[in-house]
Amino acid sequence: MKIICVGRNYLDHAKELNNDVPSKPMLFMKPQTALLQDSKPFFHPNFSKNIHYELEVVLRICKTGKHIEKEFAHNYYDQITLGLDFTARDLQDDLKSKGHPWEIAKAFDNSAVIGTWHSIENFNKENIDFQLFKNGELKQDGHTRDLIFNFDTLISYASQFFTLKQGDLIFTGTPAGVGAIKIGDKLEGFLEKETVLTCEIK
Repeated sequence: MKIICVGRNYLDHAKELNNDVPSKPMLFMKPQTALLQDSKPFFHPNFSKNIHYELEVVLRICKTGKHIEKEFAHNYYDQITLGLDFTARDLQDDLKSKGHPWEIAKAFDNSAVIGTWHSIENFNKENIDFQLFKNGELKQDGHTRDLIFNFDTLISYASQFFTLKQGDLIFTGTPAGVGAIKIGDKLEGFLEKETVLTCEIK
């Protein structure tokens, strides 16, 4: 199982971090050891002083595919949930400034939190609303209609480079509003007003 993540897929998020808007999907990966599920707590690592939350809609691949045409991409994922792409922003900024790879800022253990799964058939995938609350305060308010590259485009593009296999996950990008976490915080993710993700910071 692999975790494919998409960077800068919401215009306002790219702007808030002073990043260029990509002309093609910007992909990076997390290993299976990054996965954190079943509402288990996230233990703040000591190698970073600036871990950021990034709430995203996550797709689960349901069958193997390679070089998938966009018109058939909807056949390759069947469930969605919300996920948190935890990012060590201080490490990332330092590595990017030196032109170095920044996997350690994105792919560390437990950096990919996922919630409970729901059938994609229950949603209009082009118009899904989702929110992140931190300690009861709204921090991110996302809408898939604002995606730069929609789900089917992401599936088709990623499959040009990686064989997609059943059980693989795709984090589709985060909207604006990312920010730092600290020990004691409680994060809650809502998918169409239903709580599907909770994570306490220890």
